[in-house]
Amino acid sequence: MKISLEFRGGAELLVSNIAKHSVDLEGPRWTMAQLLKWVKENLIEERPELFLQGDSVRPGILVLVNDADWELLGQLEYDLQENDNVLFISTLHGG
Repeated sequence: MKISLEFRGGAELLVSNIAKHSVDLEGPRWTMAQLLKWVKENLIEERPELFLQGDSVRPGILVLVNDADWELLGQLEYDLQENDNVLFISTLHGG
């Protein structure tokens, strides 16, 4: 299954400063929970605690799937679809 991942608002710093990733996931069914674990294991290079808290994203990271808030789609239980675009936006900024 091919999907696109985007990291914005500073979240791209956690993934080698590469904002867009095209990903080919093995298998017929993937949930957002599985995707977050995959991102942690395959894309996050350091300090995964800045992206994840427990099994979900940290507070302050907005997740959009095809421009819709993932909270409307079931969050961790959402079943990813072919060609989905998942966008992670950090809304926290240091000062």
